[in-house]
Amino acid sequence: MVTDDTSRTGRSAAAPVPSLLCDVQALAAAAPDAGAASGAVWRLAESGRQLDANLVHLPAARRIGTHTEPDLDVLLLVVSGTGTLASSEGAQSLTAGSLCWLPHGSTRALTAGDGGLSYLTVHRRRPGLQIRSGPPRGTA
Repeated sequence: MVTDDTSRTGRSAAAPVPSLLCDVQALAAAAPDAGAASGAVWRLAESGRQLDANLVHLPAARRIGTHTEPDLDVLLLVVSGTGTLASSEGAQSLTAGSLCWLPHGSTRALTAGDGGLSYLTVHRRRPGLQIRSGPPRGTA
């Protein structure tokens, strides 16, 4: 009975190992001030991953407009600051430690509070872009 790669190939495959990636609280504390642009402060970039994750900072009163994610469920964890999550059910206040589930197909918007908002998002990794042929000429 073959039980590992060593038995089949004569060499041992490197097993994946857990690793400490970053200190999200330290990154959030060092996030840009209110005059800076919004955006990702950190991104998960490890090869072979099945997840995507981003630490995002919104300066005070900045907003991510209403949008719908059609394909992916997203977990959103507030790391620091305050804000508001708006959905078809109304607005919910966000504070450090708030954990939100954003199901695929849901419509939502985020607004940072007076001190800004830093949050971590985690979702299944999207497949890479694929080049596909278009419709035959004369049919589009």
